[in-house]
Amino acid sequence: MKHSLKDWVVATRYWSFTVSAMPVLATAAWLFSRDILSADYPVVLCLILSVLGVILLHAAGNVLSDYYDYKSGVDNEDAFAVPNLVFHHFEPKEYLIFSILLFIAGIAVGVVITLLSGPGLLIVGAVGVLLTALYSFLKFRALGDLDIFLIFGVLTVLGTTYALTGTFHPEALILSIPIGVITVSVLHANNTYDIPSDGKAGIKTFAMLLGAKRSATLYRCYMGIPLLCVVIYILLGWMHPLAALSLVAAIPALKNQRQAATFPQNGLEAMRGLDQATAKLQLVFSGLLSLGLFIAGLL
Repeated sequence: MKHSLKDWVVATRYWSFTVSAMPVLATAAWLFSRDILSADYPVVLCLILSVLGVILLHAAGNVLSDYYDYKSGVDNEDAFAVPNLVFHHFEPKEYLIFSILLFIAGIAVGVVITLLSGPGLLIVGAVGVLLTALYSFLKFRALGDLDIFLIFGVLTVLGTTYALTGTFHPEALILSIPIGVITVSVLHANNTYDIPSDGKAGIKTFAMLLGAKRSATLYRCYMGIPLLCVVIYILLGWMHPLAALSLVAAIPALKNQRQAATFPQNGLEAMRGLDQATAKLQLVFSGLLSLGLFIAGLL
């Protein structure tokens, strides 16, 4: 079957790319607010390449994850998240090859950034590629949440500092908790809702390990942790007070939390749609955090 360019783009789940791009932008804004970036360094070019690189690897991971979800039976005609493979709009081999090509493209971009910034990026990049490729393997063994936190919380933040400055800035890892947690909560909401279908497929996610009730409670905690972190960081002087702009995200976060709080009455239906709502929350929170820090850097 011949596929259009649009078909291939849709297969990457492009609407999820803000989840990977925003940690890069937030880290760049934090570095800018701390006056760490240098005018003599190709910051803008490295920033553009960093966003492109993480998006390509994210796309590769999405496609590979869909491939393994179909092969393992997680996606099927009774319970499917991505119909392309279930209804044979694409064949599994096409997804696998496409994923490999996206990995190669992402690695190529990483090599260019390494030439501009330094060899230290190779360490972060190699670990990132490995964890992305192993996501399904780890997810099926209740380690998917940790994997996502490490990729989008720790590695993306640390890698971005090196890409934009030519050296690591471990102090930037304070961003890992709020950004990492809010990103993991997208996956956690989805996995909590999918507990029954994942159980039938014979896999073991972290949500299944906790059980539906505790998973819903943990999700509610996730909604408050990023906001609490920002408040603490400002009070400790680790972030500029303008980072408080991100606290506007408390409005959608509270809405999500209230929906999850209906679990005792509605069961897993309380988690329906919270993955998409949380992805939007991640965009709002990270976007406003980045904006506040960027403005702080201009002052």
